Amino acid sequence: INSTILPNHVVTPIWCSKARKTKQEANPMQRTPAGETVIVPRNFKLLEELEHSEKGLGEMAISYGLVDSADTFLRDWNGGILGPPGTYHDSRFYELRIHCPQNYPAAPPEVRFVSRVNMSCIDPKNGAVIFNKLSTARNWNRNMGLEQVLLAIRAEMSSDSNRRLRQPAEGLTF
Repeated sequence: INSTILPNHVVTPIWCSKARKTKQEANPMQRTPAGETVIVPRNFKLLEELEHSEKGLGEMAISYGLVDSADTFLRDWNGGILGPPGTYHDSRFYELRIHCPQNYPAAPPEVRFVSRVNMSCIDPKNGAVIFNKLSTARNWNRNMGLEQVLLAIRAEMSSDSNRRLRQPAEGLTF
């Protein structure tokens, strides 16, 4: 299978066409009629994620958007997670910062809690998410996105190892 990366070409991905859109995220790897694999450029994927978030199409217990709407490289994002019921996180709102490096989505974003939280997958010194301790995001691939990362963190809040961990007072930050 041939692979083509098109960094300097304008490519209209399938999900930007007038074709019927589904709730499922578009696959950032597409096949051309000739059978070549085209890797969708980083900004196209991030624009898709931004549009998805701005239209409120995702899970209502999480939110994400650009820190600066003028950031044409779509690098820095704010995130939010509403703690799941039946846990010590219940009804708490957690603020996060997300940085999408240049090699995103081939590599996962860097995610850090702003709100202080006590979880086994979070570095207690700086609030950074430790991806290899985050079960659903451990096997990162380019088909995953910001929504999946935030949902994985929220799911981890409900896990046996985190649901009953005492939490710092609300309003504290890293």
